[in-house]
Amino acid sequence: QVQLVESGGGLVQSGGSLRLSCAASGREISTYDMGWFRQAPGKEREFVATIDWSGKFTGYADSVEGRFTISRDNAKKTVYLEMNGLKPEDTAVYYCNRVIGRTPADTYWGQGTQVTVSS
Repeated sequence: QVQLVESGGGLVQSGGSLRLSCAASGREISTYDMGWFRQAPGKEREFVATIDWSGKFTGYADSVEGRFTISRDNAKKTVYLEMNGLKPEDTAVYYCNRVIGRTPADTYWGQGTQVTVSS
């Protein structure tokens, strides 16, 4: 089983930037498509971004398209989410997971990393 540890969250002002990291251990992730998801208080977890195993193909939720960039370094077994132009509505706990399409492939979730954007 792949264990995932998210980090890089914090408190930023509206318009600011953060870079999240998702470090994998236990198994290689180089052959897996990976994704980022987020869950705001009182809301269901939602898809944010996905990247294929090679890093060549990416996909984004409409709400973050043009502001967020997903990338990966398979040698470091790490997936990143560069977030620019942050808005208060981006406030959530962010998680990574293997994906099938835009759906999480594993029922196991890490602890996530909190992102809070102040207006």
